[in-house]
Amino acid sequence: MKVGLCPVTNGISRAQFIRGNFNGSKQVIRPPWAVAEPDFVEACSRCGDCVGICPEKILETGRGGFPQVNFSKGECTFCGDCAGKCTSGALNKRNFDAPWPLLKAIIEPSCLALKQVVCHTCGESCPAGAIRFRISVGAVARPEVDPAACTGCGACYGPCPVSAVTIGEILAEAAA
Repeated sequence: MKVGLCPVTNGISRAQFIRGNFNGSKQVIRPPWAVAEPDFVEACSRCGDCVGICPEKILETGRGGFPQVNFSKGECTFCGDCAGKCTSGALNKRNFDAPWPLLKAIIEPSCLALKQVVCHTCGESCPAGAIRFRISVGAVARPEVDPAACTGCGACYGPCPVSAVTIGEILAEAAA
C-alpha cells in the first residue's frame, strides 16, 4: 500500500493538524520575512533574538517557543531588525519582495460600519491608505480593503473598537 500526503495538510503545521485546524484559518502570524511555516518550524532555533530586538514590541514567544506577532500590541513598521538578527534562516529578507505577501487586513461582519454605525477608525489608522469607505445612498459608508495597497502592518487591528479587523492570509486570486 502506497502512502501519500494528505491534501488537507498542505501549508499547515503538525500542531494545526492535531488541533483540527485543517484549513489553517487560525494560523499564527510569524515575524515578517518568515519562510513557509513547515520550513520556519524546522529552521527556527527559538533563541528569542527577534523577539528581544523588535522596537515595536509586537513579537512574542508563542506555542513551542516560536516567535509570533501580536498586533494588539501595535503595528509592524517593517524595520527589518528581526530578520537582521535571525541567524537560523527562519527569517530571510532576501527571499521576499514584501514582508508578508499574502497577509492583509480583513474586515469581519462584526464591523460597526457594516451594522450601520458610523466608524472610520480602521481607515484613519491605516498608514498606507488601504482601507477606504464606499459611500452608498441611504447607508453608512462601508470599509473596503485594497489588497494591493495593504501591507499587513496591523495598524488597523488594535484601534478597532469591536475587534472586527483581523490580519490574515487572503487567496492570491482575491488579491489580484
